[in-house]
Amino acid sequence: MGAAMSCVGILAGGGRLPLTVAESVSARGQPVHIVGIEGEAAPEIARFPHTWVNWGQIGRMVSTLRAEGADELVIAGGVSRPDLWRVRPDLGFFLNLPMIVRLLAGGDDAVLTRVLRFFEAKGLSVRGVHEVAPDLLARAGRIGSVALEDPDCVDAELGFAVRRALAPVDAGQAVVVAAGKVLAIEGAEGTDAMLQRVANLPGCQGPASRRGVLAKGPKPGQELRIDMPAIGPRTIEQARAAGLAGVAVEAGAVLILDREQAVNMANGRACAIQGFAATGWGQMPPIPQRAVRVIGRHHPSRHDIADVATGFAAVEALAPLGTGSGAVVQRRYILALEAVEGVAALLDRAAALRGQWGLRWSKAGVLVRRADGAFKVDAGRLGSVLAQAAAQELSGVAVVGSAPALAPYEDLGPLADDLGLFLVLCGTP
Repeated sequence: MGAAMSCVGILAGGGRLPLTVAESVSARGQPVHIVGIEGEAAPEIARFPHTWVNWGQIGRMVSTLRAEGADELVIAGGVSRPDLWRVRPDLGFFLNLPMIVRLLAGGDDAVLTRVLRFFEAKGLSVRGVHEVAPDLLARAGRIGSVALEDPDCVDAELGFAVRRALAPVDAGQAVVVAAGKVLAIEGAEGTDAMLQRVANLPGCQGPASRRGVLAKGPKPGQELRIDMPAIGPRTIEQARAAGLAGVAVEAGAVLILDREQAVNMANGRACAIQGFAATGWGQMPPIPQRAVRVIGRHHPSRHDIADVATGFAAVEALAPLGTGSGAVVQRRYILALEAVEGVAALLDRAAALRGQWGLRWSKAGVLVRRADGAFKVDAGRLGSVLAQAAAQELSGVAVVGSAPALAPYEDLGPLADDLGLFLVLCGTP
């Protein structure tokens, strides 16, 4: 008689992913125990052996997994940042409080990495969804009965080129391209919100058309054990609502949730799902420091300079691809990237995301713009951009471009001073 298979523990957040993982592992005869986070995990986890915990019961999370013999832990499902004033803490919470405070600081990737290290320090082997449920991975080639046509494959290649260009600045997990034009680049809002934005663009062809693709894959260095990109039936539904012909994913690096339902929905709605082989990532272009000038009295802080460098790298890397004229960056994290929507919409979206992510504090973050053929406006329009940036409590505005393209900005120093913004110009050859 063979040894009993070890139990796989699943720390469950929201959505279908925890259930899908449990179904896949159980189908192979391996036992699972789900630790569901109250207010996050779906009630349906009760189909499997499970324990409910709240965010404050750190000790119970670990002790439950140990008691159930779970040597391996899969962290799956979406979560919101916990409100520490509303949790019901146990002893484990207080024993780990300094770590918890550090864990919640920083951007999303930093938080996820610290969560992983915390559980590893408790003696649990953290496994990725793709490691315990490899059947969920997207394979290369056509998935389903519908294939992308040649023009759509060209759009997919452009989408993946945008993703490669943004690799050094840790942005652009998903991109929407139609008829050779980049319609949207994912920032902090997530794929669902980006697709909804595309569906609402003026002139969007709507679900009756079949043009363009959603191109999706992981960012370079993304911790796939805890944060692998995924698509599912909702992705298919939203892609068709946005008038897209299909979804292009990086093969072996994207999960397909509820695969049978997703593929059947795609087949029924003439929406392609297709896997593309991964290609190499780019490198961040150097920023010529000698060309940077401050216009006006206000100077960027150390944090602002890092944000400006990140934004410059993004907009310059995207210039050859005809997109990415603007970016809003805070603490070196790209909140929003501009495609076709215009700078006013970019700023509004970034402002909403700053509030959502708890990043809204006085004078933080920068708007970075590329001044070229894609952004030629009169002085009045430039003034309104500065005013909007100031109203949203950004620290400043930085613009990169040739000397002729930067000329309209030269006289905006007094306005930037009055608005309390720094204005940085970076010339290019």
